[in-house]
Amino acid sequence: MLLRGALRRVPLLPGHPASAAAIPLRAASHGADLLYPGHIPTSPLQKALLAAGSAGMALYNPYRHDMVAVLGETTGRRALKTLRDKMKRDPEGAQILQERPRISLSTLDLGKLQSLPEGSLGHEYLCFLNMNRVSPDTRAPTRFVDDEELAYVIQRYREVHDMLHTLLGMPTNILGEIVVKWFEAVQTGLPMCILGALFGPVRLNAQSLQVLVSELIPWAVQNGYRAPCVLNLYYERRWEQSLKALREELGIMPPPRELQGLA
Repeated sequence: MLLRGALRRVPLLPGHPASAAAIPLRAASHGADLLYPGHIPTSPLQKALLAAGSAGMALYNPYRHDMVAVLGETTGRRALKTLRDKMKRDPEGAQILQERPRISLSTLDLGKLQSLPEGSLGHEYLCFLNMNRVSPDTRAPTRFVDDEELAYVIQRYREVHDMLHTLLGMPTNILGEIVVKWFEAVQTGLPMCILGALFGPVRLNAQSLQVLVSELIPWAVQNGYRAPCVLNLYYERRWEQSLKALREELGIMPPPRELQGLA
């Protein structure tokens, strides 16, 4: 009800773009008070209502990616500023902020990725997408961030999420998503990642919970602190790099165990 009430007070989008790459997220004039295509200006009260409603829905159903997206946009301003500043201080991150690359089916050269050798980042990323039947086009466009540059930062975070699964060797089941959320919580400080990491485990069975607490959380947290900011990686220019070498560069250790059979 909170979320529905808040949305009644903000203008509705006429429709979603065909792909993530359809939103350039560049500073321009897009109408009164609009900072980028799809932007919905909201007041602090509206943001609070949206945050409360989306948090409840996201905790009830973690696979409601639209609610997770709203929660991230309405609660993450301080963390996004920190991430943006980290990107500006890093040569590769600054180049990403300048060029604004997007990851979607319309920007990926799937043929090239498929032709890359086994073990390369591009090949392993494509294998992850195929094996888990996921698409980069499922990432929701940014709407409620009232800063054009920060809007791109959170969009970039969403679009490299599957890359983090690939780097960490985590599947897309509940346990794998929770492990990635712990890594992201340490890396980004985004409130939605912290909430997902803390409350996601309530859906696990006893065996998976024991493995998570005793092995996987310590591993994810250590890797999160050890690795440099993962938003500073221009993944699209590293497709040929071996996944093993990239993990070594970032200080990411292999997962302590296979998650097959664990929910």
